[in-house]
Amino acid sequence: MRPLASVTPPATRITRVALAVLAALSVLTACGGSPAADSTVGQSNGNGAKGTVTIRIPDPGNAGVLARGKKDGSLDKALAAVGAKVAWTGSAGPFAPAAQAMNADQLDIATGSITSGITSLSQSPGFAFFTATAPDPVGEGILVREGSDIDSVEDLVGRKVAVNKGGTGEYLLLKALAKAGVPADKVERVYLRPDQTAAVFNAGQVDAWAVWSTYAVAEIGAGKAHFVADGTAIGSDNYSLNAVRSGFATEHPEVVKALYAYLHDNSAKEKKDPAAYLNVFTDAGPTAVDGKAKEVQISFTGKGGTVDPIRPGDIKRFETVAQFYADQKVTPNKVDIAAHLIDIEKLS
Repeated sequence: MRPLASVTPPATRITRVALAVLAALSVLTACGGSPAADSTVGQSNGNGAKGTVTIRIPDPGNAGVLARGKKDGSLDKALAAVGAKVAWTGSAGPFAPAAQAMNADQLDIATGSITSGITSLSQSPGFAFFTATAPDPVGEGILVREGSDIDSVEDLVGRKVAVNKGGTGEYLLLKALAKAGVPADKVERVYLRPDQTAAVFNAGQVDAWAVWSTYAVAEIGAGKAHFVADGTAIGSDNYSLNAVRSGFATEHPEVVKALYAYLHDNSAKEKKDPAAYLNVFTDAGPTAVDGKAKEVQISFTGKGGTVDPIRPGDIKRFETVAQFYADQKVTPNKVDIAAHLIDIEKLS
C-alpha cells in the first residue's frame, strides 16, 4: 500500500498520502545522517522549554496531503504551533524498510498497510500505529492484462501471481483465494518488489499482479490492465496506517497529536478535491500523472477513506487480519497488534 497520509502510500491510500513510485529501500539508504529527534535551535517548543523538536518523515514526493503541506507551508505552520519542524528523510516507500529505520532511530513517522505492519510487528518492533484509513474499496486488487483469459479468481488456478512478500499483495491474493474457495497452493506466488513488478507483469512472465493503487493506476490508466477483483470483491481488511517511533510518541505526544490533526483534516479535503493534491510540484516527468491515469487516480481517491483515529471496530478487523496471516503461515503465530496501537485522542 498506500504512503503516510501522506507518508505509500496506502496505497489510493498510499497515493493519497505519498504518491510516487520510488526505490523500495530508499528509506533506509537515505536515512543515515538525518537530524536527531530533538535538535535545539533556541526557539520555544510550546512547553516553555528551549528547542525545536525535529520530526523525521519520508519525503512525500509529488502528490498527497504531505506534498501539498510541504509546498504551501501549512504543515510547517501546524507543527510550529507545538514547537516542531519536519526533516524530510529519504523517500516514501515500502513499510518494511521504514519499520527497520524506525527501530534504528533513523525515522520517526512512516505509513504502510496493516498487512505489512503485522509482518514488521513480528520482529521486535520499536514503533506503534496511531491512525487508521479504511480499506481501499476500488484501488487495490488482482490485476490482469487486457485480453487475459482470466475472468475470475477461480481462473488463477495453475497461474503465476506477483505479490510482495508479507505485504498487501500477498494478503490480497490469499484473501481472494480463500473467499473463492481456492486452495492457496493451487496458485504460484511470485515474490517481487512492487517497484520491479510492472516490467515482469507486462512481459507476461506472471499472469496476474496483486497490487494497490500506487502501481495499479499507471497500468489501468494506460489501458493495459484491469482488476479481476478489487478490494470490495475480495472483502479486504487492508487498512492503511501511520506509525510513529515509540520513543518519539513517548517524548513528544503533542507533536504526534498535531500531525494527526493535520493529516485528518487535510485528508478530508483531499477526498473532496483529489485533483488539487496531484502533481503538487511538477506536472511532468515520472512522478506526474496525466491523461487517463489522472482520471483513474482522482476516482480512486474520491472513493477512498480519510485518516482517522483507531477505533475498537478497527482493532477487531486488525486482529482478524493477524489471525488470517497466522492461519496462512505468513507469520509463525498470531501477532498481538493491539499491543502496538495508540489512541490518539487519549495520547498525552
